[in-house]
Amino acid sequence: MLIRIDEYVGKGYSRFCEYIFEVQAMTNQILDSVKSKYGAVAESSLSTENAGVKAVAEAFGYTPEELTSIPAEANMGLSCGNPTATAHIRPGEVVVDLGSGGGLDVFLASRMVGPEGRAIGIDMTPEMIERARANAKAGGYTNVEFYQSTIDQIPLPDASVDCVISNCVLNLAPDKPAVFREIARVLKPGGRVAVSDIALKHELPEAFANSIAAYVGCIGGAILIEDYRAGLLDAGLEHVEIVDSGADLNAYAKVENQAGCCSPKMDASNPFQVIEEPCCSPVPDESTSLHTELKALLSQYDINAAAASVKVYAIKPGAVGSKFCCAPTCCS
Repeated sequence: MLIRIDEYVGKGYSRFCEYIFEVQAMTNQILDSVKSKYGAVAESSLSTENAGVKAVAEAFGYTPEELTSIPAEANMGLSCGNPTATAHIRPGEVVVDLGSGGGLDVFLASRMVGPEGRAIGIDMTPEMIERARANAKAGGYTNVEFYQSTIDQIPLPDASVDCVISNCVLNLAPDKPAVFREIARVLKPGGRVAVSDIALKHELPEAFANSIAAYVGCIGGAILIEDYRAGLLDAGLEHVEIVDSGADLNAYAKVENQAGCCSPKMDASNPFQVIEEPCCSPVPDESTSLHTELKALLSQYDINAAAASVKVYAIKPGAVGSKFCCAPTCCS
């Protein structure tokens, strides 16, 4: 049987195009779901004044003094770490926070860089940008800026940033290699990365990997720790270290009516058995079904066995003889 090469290639190209369209449609669905979810959080009344929100922030490394030093509305209980605590931010530096939300880490960084420095927040959700700018105005901050953009297209010049921080956001980016490349692009030579994120200890079950609910819940979009490391190295960064913080991801259950990254309420005597409605409710439209699906998935698996809150460090190659490093094992 003879097969014309142009006919075979044509069919293969058609199948390839269909695959590309499916991937793009999935990416758009993810971004729309993330925007919807975090837009709802931004329009909520969640703040440090809420005991559960404060408890989540403290569980992931913020001190009471840090939380009271910034606008209460900047904290909505969405953290999985405290990147400013380990970024070694210095006066006069330019720091950019990817996925800045209400401005929690931007405001903390602004105090560290001082009046001669700048703290910049990047977030794709209009409601979050509006909330962050309102917080900046209310707090009288003059050295902060907030830009609406996805983090795979950072609206900043090449080699313009001393330090990139982020807090539980890179796991939500569909195209992580693009994000890693953008981080390397905007960093100055010798610039550093200090990120708190969710990463995987092993591959997720297929049900998790294919779930929009798990993706928006900061689990499905997370990648393996070794892939995280490889991605940063491939982007041209070096001295990459990824450290499991040991934080309990079930801490998110302390927040009521939260629409962002969270896990269901747990029975204190059996932390892996779901017994109530998920903590992230109520949110209108598709969010309700997303939470129902996430609840069902999390009732079957131990989230702490599969995923971890990690501290990520990396350096952009700089001038010969430069020894500055922010990772735990390379500081002298």
